[in-house]
Amino acid sequence: MKKAKADKSLLLAYYGDDFTGSTDVMESLARAGLRTVLFLEPPTPAQLAKFPGLRAFGIAGGSRTMSPAQMDRELPRAFKALKASSAPIVHYKTCSTFDSSPTVGSIGKAIELGRQVFGKKAVTPLVIGVPVLGRYVVFGNLFARSGLDTEPARLDRHPTMSRHPVTPMDEADIRLHLAKQTKLPVELVDLLKLKAARAHSKNGTKNGSASNGNGHALNGATPKSPIVLFDTFDTLDLPVIGQMISDQVPAGGQLFSVGSSGIEYALVAFWRETGLLGNAMELSPSVRPATPSSSPQIITVSGSCSPVTDRQIGRALDAGFVEIACDSRMLADEKQTFASVKETIARAQPALEAGRNVIFHTARGPADNRRVGFERVAKKYSGDSKAERLAAAGANLGQGLALILHYAMRRTGARRAVVCGGDTSTHVARALGIEALEFVAPMAPGGPLCRIHAPNGVANGCEIIFKGGQVGRDSFFLDVARQGAN
Repeated sequence: MKKAKADKSLLLAYYGDDFTGSTDVMESLARAGLRTVLFLEPPTPAQLAKFPGLRAFGIAGGSRTMSPAQMDRELPRAFKALKASSAPIVHYKTCSTFDSSPTVGSIGKAIELGRQVFGKKAVTPLVIGVPVLGRYVVFGNLFARSGLDTEPARLDRHPTMSRHPVTPMDEADIRLHLAKQTKLPVELVDLLKLKAARAHSKNGTKNGSASNGNGHALNGATPKSPIVLFDTFDTLDLPVIGQMISDQVPAGGQLFSVGSSGIEYALVAFWRETGLLGNAMELSPSVRPATPSSSPQIITVSGSCSPVTDRQIGRALDAGFVEIACDSRMLADEKQTFASVKETIARAQPALEAGRNVIFHTARGPADNRRVGFERVAKKYSGDSKAERLAAAGANLGQGLALILHYAMRRTGARRAVVCGGDTSTHVARALGIEALEFVAPMAPGGPLCRIHAPNGVANGCEIIFKGGQVGRDSFFLDVARQGAN
């Protein structure tokens, strides 16, 4: 593959460890007026040239479900593509709930690989909290809402993440959790230091930072650790965090950063203060308003076990949506996937032909009995651990849901769809042959409406929302339906 030509107008390039997280970053940048395109593979110069005025681009990866050995094969190639872009800030995007383990989706491993490509001497900023998404880091501990209508919970007591089927989070302290994945030490810039930096800023000091632009200082002192974690509690913290990150970019070089879309929200807040961006939250000129579909029908496929998604489906059914329960066991079994897809579409045919909004799902919450059948099939897959076998079975289940969506859209002509579940979204997007996508309109924080570029595919030109299981209010599907009717 030819290397992407260095573009001095680029501000940032990123790799997302799953699909929905990648669209979250795209939304945060596009809404700030920066044209951003998300690709499913490292883009060629010809692909980048299709999008004039590009200020940022991303690669939607799948490392969240990879073993360290798989990361060794996947990430260096992606990081080298980002390095070739010459974007001053490079971001390895993680989930804002930081779910990972030493054997699956190891963030520590990703940091080590990134530092091998971008340099081991520089600081690696780590930002996880995203206040707008209900994610907060306080004195190094991560708190998260279970949906935007709920109270934040410490991650090791979170109703979903503490019981995640693949990467259960049993530690809320980011430093202790990360220590299981890498020996690299972590330094914390806590709330008190951020407060002091804001006070210095008001007094005319450059946000309390003594950096000379060569990445040598942070918050007035030289970092003692290669990884610097930032508390993130309030939107007031964002500009000073963005300043501190920007100060670490070496003159004429690139900075490797890690974390959630909190990286982008912080940078955008700082760029707006410096005048690089306007004060208003304006869309970039390339973004067109969402348009009513040629058919108002919405097709949804969900591989999420989240109670948030379960509540959202329940509200949608009360409003007249139709649910089609998929056989998770058969969809996950590669020998029975196609037969299961055929049977599922047959059951859904009356509702599809009647123009109803249809939700195909593989679970209604974490206690759904179909999960037992899925795990039984997963045992047949190869892998060194239970988590790897579950991930392999999940990949096949995701491909089955992609086939269901493909056939449903082809039969109905529907031009709008929703995909629920972070891992599911990755598998569905790849199976649909999507090359790239752009932000169209906000729908729920972290789950934007996107326009699809899929040459010769049924999804080409469609508007699709890819959302994680925890994303959105309980009224999510009703909000999507109302937006489509406008």
